[in-house]
Amino acid sequence: MCSDGIAPGPALRPGLEPRPEELAALLEAASSFVAGFVTSMEEAPVPEPTPLGSEELTELLAPPAEAPGEFGPLLETFGAAAARATETTGPDTFAYFPGGGLITGAVAELLSCTVNRYTGLSSMAPALVAMEQSVIRWLCGEFGLPEATAGGVITTGASTGTLSALLAARESLLGGPPHTGVIYVTEHTHLCVAKAARIAGFPLESLRTVPVDGRQRMDPEAAERLIVADRAAGRTPFLLVGTAGTTSTGAVDPLRRLAATTRAHQLWFHIDAAYGGGFQLTERGRDRLAGIELADSVVLDPHKSLFLPYGSGVLLVRDARPLRAAHRADADYLQDLDRTGRLLPDYADLGTELSRGYRGLRLWLPLQLHGVGAFRTALDEKLDLADVVHRELRTLPGIETLPPDLTVLAFRASGGDAVNQRLLEAVHAAGRARLTSTRVQGHHTLRLCVLNHRTHRTHVDAALKAVRRAAEQVLSS
Repeated sequence: MCSDGIAPGPALRPGLEPRPEELAALLEAASSFVAGFVTSMEEAPVPEPTPLGSEELTELLAPPAEAPGEFGPLLETFGAAAARATETTGPDTFAYFPGGGLITGAVAELLSCTVNRYTGLSSMAPALVAMEQSVIRWLCGEFGLPEATAGGVITTGASTGTLSALLAARESLLGGPPHTGVIYVTEHTHLCVAKAARIAGFPLESLRTVPVDGRQRMDPEAAERLIVADRAAGRTPFLLVGTAGTTSTGAVDPLRRLAATTRAHQLWFHIDAAYGGGFQLTERGRDRLAGIELADSVVLDPHKSLFLPYGSGVLLVRDARPLRAAHRADADYLQDLDRTGRLLPDYADLGTELSRGYRGLRLWLPLQLHGVGAFRTALDEKLDLADVVHRELRTLPGIETLPPDLTVLAFRASGGDAVNQRLLEAVHAAGRARLTSTRVQGHHTLRLCVLNHRTHRTHVDAALKAVRRAAEQVLSS
């Protein structure tokens, strides 16, 4: 699939600085590949990724040659390798959180990498930083954070943003090391929180797992009981993590009630909206994410619910000062730069990176080009489609399903874990839809996520048809 659309032509072996005609040929070949890839998505099957044979692996692991290669064959190698990967961009992908890979985001990345401007310190690219900051300010407004103090930074994803948020919380409430604080999560909190805590030096016992209710949402009363007990035992509660769309079931924690708990006990309230954050642009999403405006920090992944290419994340904070205090550093070799009295932020002071390209264009360009309304409409369609899936799954004999908070549908067949594993395999055997599984309340559970901007009613109907046939096959055997 991926190699379709590669235009044949003369051998292309440009130097480090291609001549104008070589550059044009490179871009033409790349453009042909992109066009072929995008147009092939609609009819492409969704196969299981196949393992590499020993000869293939040896060839792909080979070091670069001393002599120059040829662009055409190299592009073919890349296309063939991409075709062997798990499908993430096509309309029939419902596994994990599908990455839409909005093509204008890819165009933005090409432009950004071409000009190759440094944006970690605003004085070195003030106009570009202003464009990026316009996205941050707009997002802060959409999430209801206070205009006077809020800020943020565009990251590579929620994992890095979570680490920075944890460091800001530690700086604000613990004053830095030693790491004596307690962090409150649930069994469905994303693994990036535990990973960030470990990187920041918090021991495993710093994490406290709060029970969930029948909808798999954090129980605020249980959280409060744990906080009170920990404080009575001499521990230091300092951070509670709510989730706006868990990975396993898409559940949205009761954010407003959790905010009240954190305010009452003076904890930092962090919200993982990596998946669900984009739905804040919709009326239904704002209703379901009510309370997110009370967060001290929020992470979201535009490469999920804003359809952008992977590597697009955002961290927003209620007050930028603790974030800056946790990350700011200086050195003699920066003495030529005026870093005082700025109207624009230095993003190097708000995250872990000093070397930083122009990441903002991959958000700024699609938003400006398509308009926010296009994203709102697409997200509303996904919410509608999730409701369709839920209604249809409820009609299938022997199938249990949780009602969706957003667009993740968790369901399972009666009969135990082995039956549900066979159900998943039967769906995949049809080759037209890819789902994934998880565990909910200890049980093997299938999940279907409607998120790709390319996914429409016809694709959902095809996926439901595959599930229906697989259920009939598995439950009757």
